Amino acid sequence: MGWAWQGGSVSSTALVTGAGRGIGRGIAVGLARSGYDVALVGRTRAHLDETAAQVAQEAPDVRVVVAAADLVDATEVADAVARAEDRLGRIDLVVNNAGVIEHDETDFVSDDVEDSWRVVETNVRGPMLVAHAVLPAMLARGEGRLLQINSGSGYNRQTQYTGYGISKGALARLTTLLDAQYRDRGIRTLDLAPGVVATDMTAAMPVHADRTAWTSVDAVVALVRAFGDGELDALSGRFVRAGADTVASLRAAAAEIVRQDARRIRVPAYGPDDPLA
Repeated sequence: MGWAWQGGSVSSTALVTGAGRGIGRGIAVGLARSGYDVALVGRTRAHLDETAAQVAQEAPDVRVVVAAADLVDATEVADAVARAEDRLGRIDLVVNNAGVIEHDETDFVSDDVEDSWRVVETNVRGPMLVAHAVLPAMLARGEGRLLQINSGSGYNRQTQYTGYGISKGALARLTTLLDAQYRDRGIRTLDLAPGVVATDMTAAMPVHADRTAWTSVDAVVALVRAFGDGELDALSGRFVRAGADTVASLRAAAAEIVRQDARRIRVPAYGPDDPLA
């Protein structure tokens, strides 16, 4: 595990996992441009250093903490969070972005179940460990925000990538449970699906081979920043999607979303006589 620290001081702080490449790098750099001090966490130090260099170039006045850590290792995660809190003073926003997908685009029986389990463990254990590590300090302060980079695969039926769908469904459940347990103590949570952003991961997925329309990283960053700034607090415990939702559209629809108890996983009743209603 390695560490670096550079820069000055601002008021808001964020910890971004998987910050070395792709969407995670885009989110970290975008938050830094908005004035956030950032802790960059991920497995590969060289990738994180590249992100830190980009932050230094585009937002030279923010502080940057770089941590190389295996996000399924509880000790390394706890150490990463503790050091980020020590260097930055606190963590206001967590973006659980790090994630993987199966090597093969196929159905469950045709797939390697061990590879599916690798995906579930990475995509669920990592965010759980990070949340468990950051929540004590957030609860002590009476405020904090946790954002999970989720996917429509966690909410909709898919014909492939079973482990990925399971992991994202579990992540969505974690979001709702943390909201239920800690909303009254100042914690806000959110699931954010980034749409389909052009990254190394999506480039390797046959399902996107012929895609020409992509979600911009800027659209993702806009929603992350708005959540971090408290603009989407009314939607805590729920699901939003970059490329379809905007900050303005979500704020306009927030009251109706809450009234209908929409945008989260639940079992719909078939009618008023349904015993589950």
